[in-house]
Amino acid sequence: MTAPLDLTPAPAAVPLPRMIRSQAAYEFRATLRNGEQLLLTLIIPVVLLMLFSATSLLDLGEGRRVDFLAPGVLALAVMSTAFTGQAIGTGFERRYGVLKRLGATPLPRGGLIAAKTLTVVAVEAVQAAVICAVALALGWQPHGDPFSVLVLLLLGTAAFSGFGLLMAGTLRAEATLAAANLVYVLLLAAGGVVFPLEEFPGPVRAALELLPISALAEGLRDVLRDGAALPGGPLLVLAVWAVAGLALAARFFRWE
Repeated sequence: MTAPLDLTPAPAAVPLPRMIRSQAAYEFRATLRNGEQLLLTLIIPVVLLMLFSATSLLDLGEGRRVDFLAPGVLALAVMSTAFTGQAIGTGFERRYGVLKRLGATPLPRGGLIAAKTLTVVAVEAVQAAVICAVALALGWQPHGDPFSVLVLLLLGTAAFSGFGLLMAGTLRAEATLAAANLVYVLLLAAGGVVFPLEEFPGPVRAALELLPISALAEGLRDVLRDGAALPGGPLLVLAVWAVAGLALAARFFRWE
């Protein structure tokens, strides 16, 4: 004789990991459907890589141009997603009350941060795949340890994410839009992405090397172009920026 079915209602929220995956998948799809985000995170880095690899507009020193440019463009891609894109997107979500409404759902705020982090990492994986494919087609021959590259990319992501969230959680959305784009342009020009830091005067170069974009770009070049192991200097700079940015974001981020 079979036991009777228990049809007693058991209302409950779905498990937290499933909520995080669902939110991350939604944000990932929304990012890929957003034309402006796609321009910032993928099209601009790829165009810069192709343009400066195929022309002699810049003096990039000895060696093949793509070997210098590919690591810098990878660093730019991390900054465009983890800092600029995340700051602008989160800033407008905060302005329009999206974050407030999400805070009223079963998804906790920690789960929302985790979902946004997963989205950033997923977008960066797509960026890295496309940029590396284009660079390889242009004759790039990377060297070095993949683990060292992964550590640099993750530390760079943490550093840029912290300050992106700090900007989005403290400034008005319009101010975040202007400031994030301004920082993007300035760091693109002076962060060693496509313009060698050796072109700057000594004291200026020393200051620029302390920027997270410079540390990430130079660290990736040390590994991918020169075959170095984990580069201590860039890793230290990125770690300091990551700790400072995440701590400040945790302290001052406002959800409303």
